[in-house]
Amino acid sequence: MSVSENFRGKRVLITGGLGFLGSNLARQLVEFGADVVLLDAMLPLYGGNEYNVADIRDKITVEIGDVCDKATVDRLVKGCHFIYHFAAQVSYIDSIADPWRDLELNCAGLLNVLEACREYAPEAKIVFSSSRMVLGKLEYNPVDTKHPTQPLSLYGTHKLTCEKYCAVYHRTYGLSTVVLRISNPYGPRQQMKHSKYCILGWFMRQAMEDKEITIFGDGNQIRDYVYVSDLVFQFLRAAVTDEAVGGVFNAGSGVGSRFVDAIEMVVDIVGKGKIKHLPWPKDYENIETGGFVADMTQEKKIFGWNQGVDLREGLKQMCEYYTAHSGHYW
Repeated sequence: MSVSENFRGKRVLITGGLGFLGSNLARQLVEFGADVVLLDAMLPLYGGNEYNVADIRDKITVEIGDVCDKATVDRLVKGCHFIYHFAAQVSYIDSIADPWRDLELNCAGLLNVLEACREYAPEAKIVFSSSRMVLGKLEYNPVDTKHPTQPLSLYGTHKLTCEKYCAVYHRTYGLSTVVLRISNPYGPRQQMKHSKYCILGWFMRQAMEDKEITIFGDGNQIRDYVYVSDLVFQFLRAAVTDEAVGGVFNAGSGVGSRFVDAIEMVVDIVGKGKIKHLPWPKDYENIETGGFVADMTQEKKIFGWNQGVDLREGLKQMCEYYTAHSGHYW
């Protein structure tokens, strides 16, 4: 059975569905003929944006509501075949400033979903978006999912806690959970209002406005940038691959790029913007994990994954999108 046939006519709930990854996934699911429901709280400064689904609005159901509200989640989970949980606070900086809010959105929100599934949709496949930030200081590269987890931030700690929730509900209640650890995502439909979420998106906005882009240090740190269409592929396959149930997987590109090279690429593609190097902020090393490249060996074997869009092409597509639609994003 093809991936599309697994979703045709099936009810799919996406929490945080009006955000970057949720909306891109929703568009693909609509093409597959799925019955798509998006739940989003539309919190200020977060990624929720109704323009992300404006052209498919008549083909989906949108519910403005909080994933932390049990009654709402219970109602929406009933009858679902697949659930993608993206609703979260996704800034490690904000997790330090407001740890209780981070705990509520990231941990309590997922618990609501898992409890609702246990009671009302025990057969549903649940895919949770985690983060490379669960790892902490890296001991080796490329990084597989067996790497030790010692997160350096509350954000990473809460994401790791959520991974453990998924493991417990799979082991104890038999729920079909899958965890994907996202590296550094980028692409169309991202939040572009500030720099706390997607650094490539923020730098692209600065370049498009011909502003100065600041880089701490020499910019030689390595990052794994994964384009959104490649992420969507991985999340789709994760939900329909029986071998993935109960597992934790990387969701990256498998390709390492120097930070400074990525920024220079943004400036070159946009044709504007300037780069300025600054010293590292005080105590920044306390939260810097070091260079990161996802080991995608396991994912190639189980999901049949291969990188579809390289960094330059992805940034070009991203630039074209925001050139045409910037008024809806900043």
